[in-house]
Formats: sequence, structure tokens, C-alpha cells
Amino acid sequence: MSGTEDPVLFHTAGRAAHITLNRPRALNALTHAMVRRIDEALTAWERDPSVRTVVITGAGERGLCAGGDIRSIHDDARDGDGAASAAFWRDEYRLNARIAGYPKPYVAIMDGIVMGGGVGVSAHGSVRIVTERSRIAMPETGIGFVPDVGGTYLLALAPGELGTHLALTGAQIGAADALLCGLADHYVPSAALGSFVGGLAELSVPDALALHVQPPPQGELGAGREWIDSCYAADTVEDIVQRLFAHGGPDAKEAAETLLAKSPTALKVTLAAIRRARRLGPLERVLDQEYRVSCAALSIPDLVEGVRAQIIDKDRAPQWSPATLAEVSDADVARFFAPLGDRELGLAGPGTAVEAAW
Repeated sequence: MSGTEDPVLFHTAGRAAHITLNRPRALNALTHAMVRRIDEALTAWERDPSVRTVVITGAGERGLCAGGDIRSIHDDARDGDGAASAAFWRDEYRLNARIAGYPKPYVAIMDGIVMGGGVGVSAHGSVRIVTERSRIAMPETGIGFVPDVGGTYLLALAPGELGTHLALTGAQIGAADALLCGLADHYVPSAALGSFVGGLAELSVPDALALHVQPPPQGELGAGREWIDSCYAADTVEDIVQRLFAHGGPDAKEAAETLLAKSPTALKVTLAAIRRARRLGPLERVLDQEYRVSCAALSIPDLVEGVRAQIIDKDRAPQWSPATLAEVSDADVARFFAPLGDRELGLAGPGTAVEAAW
């Protein structure tokens, strides 16, 4: 495969090296091969003194990246033994950690749709740019899955309970709210992206930013902090839903109804994962936890059913099992966090077991 057919393109321009996710018809969804090639490029550029900055963008007009190749994960969970998905996540999560610790400026252009795995290859970067077109989300609960790629780490750090709200509902947010939640650093209008990215061939990142950063349009989440913080502070998903309905406001009611349409198992595991992430500490420990959770999700029916309903058949009518929050026990949730033995991701190294957060 060559040229424009490559799913990920690499080039250098002056002092900047560029990664372009190049599957626009699939909204640049990440495959295992793409993850490996990005990692290889980062290795080469880390050792190259002529490369001063790394930039990641997405081909096409719709967005940076809509996430991982969820159809492949669906097929593996339905027909295989889950080994291919586990291998993909192992390399993907290691890449997420590498991006977070990359020694050179890693500039992520989070224009358009940035969801799931797209957040993983962008929001851990050192310089994260959003535009008026940015739509950022971790929508995993809607397909019977749990936020991963370090998403629970990032959302656990958001002010108050904003991250809990976003993790459970899968709500999309724009530029100002991404800045508020700590998922992005700077707002640059989409019309100025070409000039900004092009300028990195000659300019340092701070100098390029100084020429293009502007105040973002007004966001939405800030006005809802009162009900979000009070309702999502509850200890269980059932109590969160009850508080949202009792609040009386239309936004709170809409959030409650949204939650009741998601996978009950995914909701309960997501809440536990976010709360645990707050106590785990470094990103590597949270990624180790997410790897356990993701691997466990392969063995429950909701992931296959959720992808079928939302992405394959698109009937938007998943039949969750169990079907209600009340049917998901504490033991069901705890199973997602069980140690994997010699299959652990192991990013945090020995002696830093994630059980300490439970």
C-alpha cells in the first residue's frame, strides 16, 4: 500500500514531523497496524535531532479520529477468543502512555470529531488544539463498553463531577468545554489551522501559538456545574439517576433519560473506573486498570450487542443483558477489575498493583 492509500501518512516539513490519520471514509478509525506505525515513527523522531515538534492531524473534513476499529473488536468478541482485541489494546494503551511522556512537543489538532481512541492519540499530547468544529466524546457506554485509552484518567481529573457526567452519558462537547475539562489547551479557529500547522516548520510551538490562539466561543457545561456536581456525586448509578430526575431541570432530566438508554453494566463499571482512577495516581496505573476492564468486556454480551445496534444494524435498539441497573450486582462490577495474572498490561511496573484503589 502506498501514497494516499496508506491508512497513516508521515512526512517532515522543516523542524516539524507530521502524522496524518488517513482513513477519512472510516472517520480515521484506528487499526492495530496504524498504532504500530505511529509508535515506530515516534521512536525514529525521538532520536532525530532535526525533528523539534510532532503534529498529528486527520485526513478529510470530518474529524481527527472517531475511535478504534470497533467492527473488528465486535467480530473478535463474537466469533473469536478476544486475543486480537487484547493485543490491539495492549499496543494502543502503550502508545497512549508514550504520547503522554513524549520528550518533544506533541501537537494534536483536535478538529472535528475526536472520540474514543481519537482522544487517546490526542488528549495525552502536550499541546492540544481545538476549533469551533471540535466534537469530543468518550461514548463507550452506548456500545456496552467502558471509556479506555486513558479516558478514565483524563475525565477523573476534570473539575467537580464533569468527567463523571461525560463518561456515563457519552455526551459530545465543544472547544470551550474541552478546555474547561482539561481535555485541550488552546483554541484556534479552523480557518487558521493551515497557517498554524504550516508555521511549525519554522517556528517554535509557543511562537506559533502566539500568532493564532484566540478565546473560544462560549461553552455549555459551566452553566450546569450546580446540577452536575450535586447529582453525579452520588455513590451509585441508581442514585445518580434518581437525583437527576429529582432535580427538575430539563438538562438534568435529559441526562437521566440518556443514562437509562445505556448499558447498565457499562454504566456501573464506568462509575467504578472513574472513582478508582481518581485514587490510582499516574496515567500508567489507570491504563493498567483500563486494560483489565476492556479485556473483561469482551466476555459479556453487551459489547457485541451494543456495536450491532449502534454501528452494524443501526437499529439503535440494543437489548442489554442484564437489562436494568438493579440486576447488575457489585460482584458483576468487581469482576471487571480482577487481576489478569501474566496477561497484565504492566505499564506501572511491579509493586504498583491497581488493587490499592478498590
